[in-house]
Formats: sequence, structure tokens, C-alpha cells
Amino acid sequence: MTATAILARLEFAPLLPWPAIIALAALVLAAMLYCLWKRNPDWRLAAALVLLAVLADPRLIEERRQSLPDIVLVMVDDSPSQHLGQRPAQTAQALAELQAKLARQPNLEIRVHREPGGMDGTRLLSATQSALAELPRRRLAGIIMITDGRIHESASAPLGAPLHVLLTGGPQERDRRVVITRPPGFTLVGRHAQIRIRVDDPGFSGQAELMVRVDGQDYLLAQVPLNAEATIEVPIRHAGSVFVEVESPAPDGDLLPANNRAALAIPAVRDRMKVLLISGEPHSGERVWRNLLKSDPAVDLVHFTILRPPEKDDRTPIRELALITFPVRELFEEKLGDFDLVIFDRYRHRGVMASAYYERLAHYVRQGGALLVAVGPEYADRDGFADTALAELLPVAADGRMVEKSFVPKITATGRRHPVTSGLPAPAAWGPWLRQVGGHAKGGQVVLEGADGLPLLVLDQVAQGRVAQLLSDTVWLWSRGYGGGGPHDEMLRRLAHWLMREPELEAESLKADIHGDRLQVVRRSLADTIGQASVTAPDGTRAMVPLADQGDGSWRGEMKADQPGLWHVEADGQVALAAQGGIDSPELGEVTATADILRPTVEAGGGSIRFLAQGGVPDIRMGTPAAGSNDRWLSLIRRDDYVVRGVAQSPLLPAVLALVAVAAGLLLAWRQESR
Repeated sequence: MTATAILARLEFAPLLPWPAIIALAALVLAAMLYCLWKRNPDWRLAAALVLLAVLADPRLIEERRQSLPDIVLVMVDDSPSQHLGQRPAQTAQALAELQAKLARQPNLEIRVHREPGGMDGTRLLSATQSALAELPRRRLAGIIMITDGRIHESASAPLGAPLHVLLTGGPQERDRRVVITRPPGFTLVGRHAQIRIRVDDPGFSGQAELMVRVDGQDYLLAQVPLNAEATIEVPIRHAGSVFVEVESPAPDGDLLPANNRAALAIPAVRDRMKVLLISGEPHSGERVWRNLLKSDPAVDLVHFTILRPPEKDDRTPIRELALITFPVRELFEEKLGDFDLVIFDRYRHRGVMASAYYERLAHYVRQGGALLVAVGPEYADRDGFADTALAELLPVAADGRMVEKSFVPKITATGRRHPVTSGLPAPAAWGPWLRQVGGHAKGGQVVLEGADGLPLLVLDQVAQGRVAQLLSDTVWLWSRGYGGGGPHDEMLRRLAHWLMREPELEAESLKADIHGDRLQVVRRSLADTIGQASVTAPDGTRAMVPLADQGDGSWRGEMKADQPGLWHVEADGQVALAAQGGIDSPELGEVTATADILRPTVEAGGGSIRFLAQGGVPDIRMGTPAAGSNDRWLSLIRRDDYVVRGVAQSPLLPAVLALVAVAAGLLLAWRQESR
């Protein structure tokens, strides 16, 4: 409640400047002293004194003041770390008790401000300054914070009032956490990445068990010392992001098991992918492959063309017909494993390569290599691959036909779902090709059809390797804009990079990302139906997310992801990880309650800091100035601010009264002199 009070005071409104009035008063006083010394009082001096009083114009001022309540600002920390353990209950109970005790103080207004914080840290002091900017500082009695003390900012400007901090949690809390102290930069495929980690467990010593997973698969189980750095190495087997999880089991009483896990995505790159291009007889489309691969900055191209014409039969040694000696032994015995992709473009088998080299090439593919065969009329002849070890790998068997007619390539139902051909621009405007090798698909995925519905582009997985077969040599027509052209660059680039296992072009993949508080799951698959995605939250709870078909080979679903930490997604054997707020975010770093961070600010303002677990909410005392605090109570400043609601002025010497007094003085002086 506010009260109204009336305060009276004496003020003067002089008609002459004060120096003049003082000078006149001095003359009158001197004359009076002289008359007293002569023992001859003069009443005219009394009249002069009355005139001086009139010139000073004394007035009685009466103010009607309305007192204003003092304000106490209560800052409640609602950051993610405040939702651990018993802290939410502690905060709610402390706020209720504090409001009840403050309400018993007369003429005190309570302002409560909640600061939600975020995964990037708690800025409670900045939030306090912002709240104070909206308050009249003259009425600020004090500031009370309910927090765990984990503030992620330096000391702010002076608050202008005592700060009292009520800490949730307890001084003996335990929290073990895994910290990645030195993550690696990008790492080359085939190498090992070194990661520096530390398992923090303040107040404890000994060893901790450490589990390491790479791309969701268990990789390493080791013992590392507590509170000391250790180094682990993980293999980098593919390009793209390699997810590494490091986890230590939670001990008894651990405050936040979520930060016992740390994760990072290591960017893995190939040290320039090497491609071997072997061309048979020259043709118009030969430069399409060469130009495509030479323009790719990530590719090192080695290109050989076999120039022996099929009608030549003059016993000339093959080595003398080549512009340079074809290093078949070096390529297919010594350095075959160095290549990421081998391409045969209209190649004829004419004894240039021995059967053993084809067998080595087949072994190379089965062990994880990649083979692309672009064929023309030679594929149906006896000089094709039908009698080599590669015949078992190729997904299309020739039927001996050469279809010589115009046709427009058509994306199949499988092709609409495969990343190599899905979403290729403007298929309705594609120009025609002019011929195609006839054959039937033995396996793989037919992503393009040609003339008469024959397979045109077929992709296949052979053991650990990949094979692609293009059954026309007229793709170059698109590069010339024939009939409107077509997306030859984009399609052939995707084809080459799919063969070399570009992560973005995987037909079977799973991705997970968190935007805001929504977990978005994207599953790519060639299947017509897939199961739901299983999502494991940071606290271990599981949920199933239905995935909707987007019609382009991708299936999407989402769910709310409001828990900070690492989210684990699994679908059909595929694994993906996503971090809410970043595993290494400040809010999930150190989460034990502490008084050390806020203590300098508290001491600078003459406040106090204490744990709620050690005595609860103290009593409140008001004083002017603040009388400090102790274990049982905390003090606020009584400001006693007010607003003036009205002012009344009353002259103490009205004009009529002054005139009568002057006249009386002059009359007495006349009477005295007349005697």
C-alpha cells in the first residue's frame, strides 16, 4: 500500500535581491543598536523591520506527498541446466517462499523475471541489466537471483543495489563429462584421425571406461585416466562426414548422463580421386568423358586410347602402333588398386590385355573398386567383353542386336528414386539418341530405358564394388544440343561420383538434422515401402517416427527434439546422429552448482550468496542503508521514494497585516516625538 503525507516548510520569495535586503537589514540593525546605546528607542525602526519582512516575503509551503513502494527484482534462472535433478522443484519452492516473505514487507513491490537461457549459455547478468533498464532505479531495494550459478558471461556493470543469490543444487554434486579437447580437422580417406579427449570428474581419481563408436558401430573399448587428456585414433573409411561417438558410463549420482557422451563429425575427403579411362576406337563421344573428368577438380585422370583398327592385320607389333607404349602390366598389376574408378569407353578385346588382367580387374571390383563400361556396336561382336572375366560383373548381356533408330531416354520407376537420375532437369525436353545396343538385364537397377524399352543405363553392386553399364555411344548428342540436348554433364557427373561412393549420392542412406526443436529424419531408399525410424533421445527414451514417401526416393519424418544432447536415429540398419544445441555447448558443459562465478558481483554490491539446500530461503529485512546479511536473513534497502501530488502556499505576512504594523510603528514614533 502507498500512503499520503503532508509536509510543511518555510520558504522566502524576496521582492528584492537578497544582497540588497541584507544590506538594508544591516543598516536598520546598526540604527537600532545606536538608539539602544543612546537609550532612545525609535519606533520607526520597528516599522523598517516590518518593511524588511515584507520584502523577504516569507511563505509556508505545504506538500502533499504520496509514497511509492520500493521494488525488489527477482531473477529466476530457467536455463536447461536448471532442469536437472531436483532443481526445478527447488526453484519453484524457493520462489513461492520468497514471494510470501517479500509480500509481508510493507510498501514493497515484487517484480519476477524469468530468463530462459539457451544451449549457447546462460546470460543472467545481461538479462538483469535489461530488466533494470525498465525499472526506476531510485526505488530499487535489491535484486534476488534463484540460479545454479552457472553463468556464461563476464561481470557486468554495477547493479546499483545489493545482489542476493539463492543457489539451487548442492555443493557436493557430481557430474562426469566427456570433453573433446582437440578435434581433428579434415582427414584423408584411408588415414586415421587423432582425437584428444578428457574425462572430467572433479574430486575423483582413477580410471574410466571409454567406449568409441564410428558411424554408429562399436570400434574401441579402453581405459583412460580421469581428469587427464588421452588420445584415440579412429579410421576414416569413406568420404563425407564420419561420426565419432565417445562415451563413458555414468557413475552413481551423476547429475547429467547426457554429457557423458561427446560426438563430432570429422570431414573426410579423398586425396584427389584417380580415374583410369581406356578408350577403344576413336568416336565422337570420346571427348565427352575426357572433358567431364578433366573439368572435375577432385579427379586425377589417366587416359589411354587403343588405336589399332579392327581391319589391320599386318603382323605389326601392338607396341609399335601406339603413340606411347600402353603400360598394361604397370596399370593392371602394380597400380590398379590406386584407382577409384576404371572406365572402358567402346573398348574392344583384341588381345591387348591378357585374360589374367581381366581377372585382376574383376577381383579389384569385388574388393571395393568401381567399373564403368560405355559400349557401342563392339559390345555385340566377338571382340566384346563376353569372353572375359568381366562378363560375370556386367549387369546386361548383349543379345547381338544393334538398334539403329532415334529414341529419347526415359527415366524408369527405379530411376526416379535413384540419386543418379532422380530430379534430372526437364526430362520432357530431352533430345534423342540415335542408336543402342540390345540386351537384357541380368541384375542391378535399370535407371534409364532406351529404344523399345531396352535397358540403357544399369547400375549394380557387386560384392563390395560397384558397376555401371551405358549401352549407347550417342550420349555426346546431348553435349552438342542435338534435338534440344540434355543434362549430360549432370547425369554423367552423378554417375561417376556414385561409382566412387559420393555420400550425397547413396541410394540407401539415413540423415538426421535438428532445426530449432524439431528433429528431421530423411531416409533414401529404392524400396517401395520402408519401416519407421527408431529415435533414441539423450536420456535413453525411444520413439518411433513414421516416414512419408516424397516420390523421389526420399522418405521424411520429424518429431519434437527438446532435450539437449545427442539423438540417435536408426532405420533398416542405417544409423544417423544429430546433436541438439551441440554436445560441446556451454550449457551442457559444467552443470554442477557453484558460487564462484557470481561471488565477485555479489561482494561488489554488498549482497550475499548461499545454497538453498543449506537453510532454505532466509528472512527479509529492510534498512537504510542496507545492513548486510547473515545466515538467517538478507537485507534490502528502504528507498522511501515519493511523488508530490499537490503544493499549497500561504504567505506569513499578508499585505493588510504588514500595512497595519507599519502604520502602528509610525504612529507610535509620532506619539513619542510629540511628547
